[in-house]
Amino acid sequence: MINNEHKDRLFKMIFGRPEHREWTLSLYNAINGTAYEDASKIEFNTMEDVLFMGMKNDTSFLLDSYLNIWEHQSTPAPNAPLRCLMYLGRLWAKKYGGRRSLYSRNLISLPLPRCVVFYNGTENEAEERTLCLSEAFPKNKPGAADVELKVHLLNVNSGHNRKLMAACRPMYEYSWLIGQIRTNAKTMNVEEAVLKAIGDMPEDFLIRDFVLENKEEVQMSILTEYDHEAEMRLIAEEEREEGRKEGRDEGREELNALNRWLIEYGRIEDMCRAAEDPAFQQELLEEMRNAKA
Repeated sequence: MINNEHKDRLFKMIFGRPEHREWTLSLYNAINGTAYEDASKIEFNTMEDVLFMGMKNDTSFLLDSYLNIWEHQSTPAPNAPLRCLMYLGRLWAKKYGGRRSLYSRNLISLPLPRCVVFYNGTENEAEERTLCLSEAFPKNKPGAADVELKVHLLNVNSGHNRKLMAACRPMYEYSWLIGQIRTNAKTMNVEEAVLKAIGDMPEDFLIRDFVLENKEEVQMSILTEYDHEAEMRLIAEEEREEGRKEGRDEGREELNALNRWLIEYGRIEDMCRAAEDPAFQQELLEEMRNAKA
């Protein structure tokens, strides 16, 4: 690990800090098609102790009775709805969990949740799509789930979601910076790629002064993210290999069961033929499955 300390992602440094409320509001308006002007109305309630791979949760805040939970992801996010559900539960438990009124006759008024994942990974991803918690539930069970949570995923890689980028200058600049770092990293090490991208930022960028004034923190944050991305890729490969191994083990066990079944019924010739004929082996496996069903 490059840096073992818990730290903010660059995304959170730009869009999730109280001193950058104007940038947060700009992104909020761009996402929702609104025109709020008073950034002081944003009430941050990010839970700083909620971590993912050692990185702090990006940001959550209240604005006009909307509870916004934003995450940044550089890897695929199929479990984002589950994470947001757990995060939302912690937020509400913190605010309402100790109140006796939870059991009163009066309905507690809750802010309307809006969950967004900003994706800027290197794998192909749609411009935008909706992730649903129900996608994780069994598909073979009748009836609709009693619980649902939706997360809106937005691809914020450079060149994507141009309407959003045009409406939120800080997001365009953030995407440009990440894109430059990735381009640079093809011909130099990551540390050099980050420094060159920061140095090449146009002077009229709104986030330029902040990035330059906090160059070391920004650099270490990006390096840590790269380190986490590499770790996530390693974990994904280990999971794929484990799945392949389990598949091979299950396959071997089923073949052993087939051989025992054929021996039990005296079908030695079929067993010998199956060893040389994969197609015939599959026919026998299907026959055994049907017989045991």
